[in-house]
Amino acid sequence: MPATDCGGSGMTAPFAPPPRTMATGRRDWRLIVSLGVVFFVLLTLYAAVLGVLLPNQIQDISPATKTKTLGVVFAITSVFSTLATPMAGAFSDRTRSRFGRRTPWIVIGALIGGGAIIMVPYGSGIVAVTALWVVAAISLNSMQPAITTIVADRFAVEERGFVSGVVGAAMTAGISAGTIYGGLLAHDLRLAYGLLGGAIILACLSFVALNPEPRETLPPASPFRLGAFLRSFWIDPREHPDFAWAFLGRFTIYMGYQAIVTYLLYILQDHIGLSQSDANTTIARLSSVTFVALVISGLASGWLSDRWQRRKPLVFAAGIIMALAVVAPLVQPNAAGMFAYAVLIGLGYGAFMSVDLALMTQVLPASEGGDDTGKDLGILTTAVNVPQILSPVLAATLLSATGNDYPLLFVVAGAFVLAGACLVLPIRSVR
Repeated sequence: MPATDCGGSGMTAPFAPPPRTMATGRRDWRLIVSLGVVFFVLLTLYAAVLGVLLPNQIQDISPATKTKTLGVVFAITSVFSTLATPMAGAFSDRTRSRFGRRTPWIVIGALIGGGAIIMVPYGSGIVAVTALWVVAAISLNSMQPAITTIVADRFAVEERGFVSGVVGAAMTAGISAGTIYGGLLAHDLRLAYGLLGGAIILACLSFVALNPEPRETLPPASPFRLGAFLRSFWIDPREHPDFAWAFLGRFTIYMGYQAIVTYLLYILQDHIGLSQSDANTTIARLSSVTFVALVISGLASGWLSDRWQRRKPLVFAAGIIMALAVVAPLVQPNAAGMFAYAVLIGLGYGAFMSVDLALMTQVLPASEGGDDTGKDLGILTTAVNVPQILSPVLAATLLSATGNDYPLLFVVAGAFVLAGACLVLPIRSVR
């Protein structure tokens, strides 16, 4: 993927024009806080389900093949998530309604996704659980690009580091809260899933009620042509190298990160030697430690990125810290190593999440004849979703082929995260 100028002209690729609904003047704290709440609840849901509740549910249903089955379930659902995210983002760009472009997607996605989450624990077998989780994943991933696009729609570039920091801190805090929540309520799956499904519905409905979409005079959407619509998802890396490098860096970091997070419960059991009950309790303790590091790192990084107007050095440093976190259990295969992982992953992932979103909004290609922000951010979101497909499957394959050689998994995951940190360096349009 070349990092050359477009056409050798010495000019960087064009970038998205200022959004029409961008907030100016005083910060809209209600909007900022509301965004933080929605992302906190969403990531709490993801962390609790993917990291704790679903692995426990699958282990209860199929204990002998839990590792392989978990990887397959994640792969199936992530295929649908990956397809849904950019498609929903593109359709939200084209939506014209009295409530705006993004609001219908947020409301409908939350209602269907939350309802499906509530039903997951009632699945009587792997097929039923997978089907319900597919419905939830499609719905929530159709909602997510619409609400993520609000950062680009309603905030000026010079504010996005701070807003991204608040959102990133909320997301990373949600990851810790979700893991703690899952560990504490793993014994009562129906209650655990039910509260999460209700919370995401309440959070999203409250968001759109408190922050109605500004009324815009938009030109009619261009006539829908399937061929042109599908071709719009290809963004030529030669014309937009910064977009390509940002996608690749994000993708590679998540490949390494996801390999460890997905199997954290089984790492504590099979690598550290804890029982299932003790592993669930330990996950809650580890996440309590991570929580503090996440919030401090997330808010500080977002503030620094706006103050310095620099994103790349912070993303690079965050990747290095995450790589150190991933290999900590390799150096110390005991509780101390896991707590070192908890601290370092909190510092690194908190900084990464806070600055990464701001960086992504600044590498979007310019739209020709329309606003494609939702579609383009949806494409960048697939750099998170695709690792959810590949990483668990590859990790499960590696573990199966090596007799659960977790040290090798740590080495491979650390290499991916380190490589991802380096891939942001060729970006030229963002400092």
